[in-house]
Amino acid sequence: MNRMKTLILLAVLTALFLWVGQLLGGRQGMMIALIFALGMNFVSYWFSDKIVLKMYGAQPVTEADAPEFFAIVRDLSQRAQIPMPKVYVIPEEAPNAFATGRDPDHAAVAATQGLLRLMSREEVTGVIAHELGHVKHRDTLIMTVAATLAGALSQLANFALFFGGGRREDGEGGHPLAGLIGILVAPFAAMLIQMAISRSREFLADEASAELTGNPMALANALRKLEGWKAEVPMHHGSPATAHLFIVNPFTAGGIASLFSTHPSTQQRVARLEEMARNGGLRPA
Repeated sequence: MNRMKTLILLAVLTALFLWVGQLLGGRQGMMIALIFALGMNFVSYWFSDKIVLKMYGAQPVTEADAPEFFAIVRDLSQRAQIPMPKVYVIPEEAPNAFATGRDPDHAAVAATQGLLRLMSREEVTGVIAHELGHVKHRDTLIMTVAATLAGALSQLANFALFFGGGRREDGEGGHPLAGLIGILVAPFAAMLIQMAISRSREFLADEASAELTGNPMALANALRKLEGWKAEVPMHHGSPATAHLFIVNPFTAGGIASLFSTHPSTQQRVARLEEMARNGGLRPA
């Protein structure tokens, strides 16, 4: 169901982009914005792993440096039938983890010192299995496509605000109200769709963790702890722009801000994992 939801959301995002491009700038304006967004995301796709690892001061580790953590990653990557990713430790006490890399052959998994110190081996295994689920599902590629389209929509809106929207190639002006809707509403809608795609991929990675470990409650227990510690032990470095990478969003606030979260609520995720545990590891309906 979440795979189908992702495809539908990507299709809606694509259609929204094409509609706004045609509305505001015709084919020429649409292509300029798309080329610009593709260029930005091409750089992000090829170099984002190095950028984000450096942003958080992640240090590569060997089996000699962190034998238990390294063994967990190696065992899970073998179960997932993906290449062994590079292993990093982040010098942060806030417990969290993320995976990055453009595909399974160029992946890296990073955990904070706090995660490795505060979590049991079973819980760390559940967390890392979730991250390797992202690697196996090629979520970096999916989110890059979503970011390309959302970024292109934003560029179209900026282009229209700067040059004046609603002017088509045939010289006829567009409807002013339609132009205003395209400029103001479409980029906001694109952001919401992009976040919805991210939330769908989180559910799929949770399911992958349950399947790889054979123990949905390992991740469920870890998520409960992570949510509880998030306010007490905040992340000191990094940027909210990278929040979608982490297993729980280390920057999000409660209340209305949850509408713009890149992650489903922890309560939803735990409930789904508990249902899987009751069903013998089967995916929830």
